[in-house]
Amino acid sequence: MFYIGNHLSASKGYEAMGKQAVKLGGNVFAFFTRNPRGGKAKEIKEADVEKYLAYAEEHEFGKLVAHAPYTMNLCAAKEDIRNFSREMIADDMKRMEYTPGNYYNFHPGSHVGQGAEKGIEIIADALNSILTKEQSTTVLLETMAGKGTEMGRNFEELREIIDRVELKEKLGVCFDTCHVWDGGYDIVNDLDGVLTEFDHVIGLDRLCAVHFNDSMNDLGSHKDRHQKIGEGKIGLEAMKRVALHPVLAGKPFILETPNDDEGYAKEIAMIREWTS
Repeated sequence: MFYIGNHLSASKGYEAMGKQAVKLGGNVFAFFTRNPRGGKAKEIKEADVEKYLAYAEEHEFGKLVAHAPYTMNLCAAKEDIRNFSREMIADDMKRMEYTPGNYYNFHPGSHVGQGAEKGIEIIADALNSILTKEQSTTVLLETMAGKGTEMGRNFEELREIIDRVELKEKLGVCFDTCHVWDGGYDIVNDLDGVLTEFDHVIGLDRLCAVHFNDSMNDLGSHKDRHQKIGEGKIGLEAMKRVALHPVLAGKPFILETPNDDEGYAKEIAMIREWTS
């Protein structure tokens, strides 16, 4: 089955998000665990979760791809920001267990002048202090475009983080099409080669989810500006090849394109035509 959806607002609860996903034509969705800019998380109501779980089973939903706030930076130069980020992700891990077996995606962070090696060390140390054998959630490191001092700018940096984490079985990767393109991986002319390189460096068994976005920028721009499907520099045919690639079959595809609900519904319908 092909799983496609977009980011939804968690403010109305899990059941409402599930119904909104279906209304837009999706069978999976992403949501921020709290305000994307940080802050206190909304209280989870168990009755709402139970209704959602039943609804998701009825509509054959794929795995959810929760997203950490953008303000979270595990490898920040300032200790108070690092500590705040650790507390945030630790709290989110507890909250994720209300809907067990899903994905929690986060941007690895920015080393802010400390250097990539130091950033990798700090991120891995943080994950080692947070991940537990008991958790059912898989934590996903996101492929990044590499703007500024951003970590995860290439597959090798993600691999180095994974190598230093003790509970490696709790880790995966979210493959963002805009980010890898902006990061210099040519998914337009050599998608097979990029996926082969991913397999060689990280392993395709760790590729758990796809952020499905076109890009406003040229290959290797390191700028990270998403575009609607088929309206960017990646283009419609290349995006279609990603959606239909057998290596990615069965993965949740999450749209993060600059759209309103009507736009998302049109994109989801178009992608469903490709995969039908």
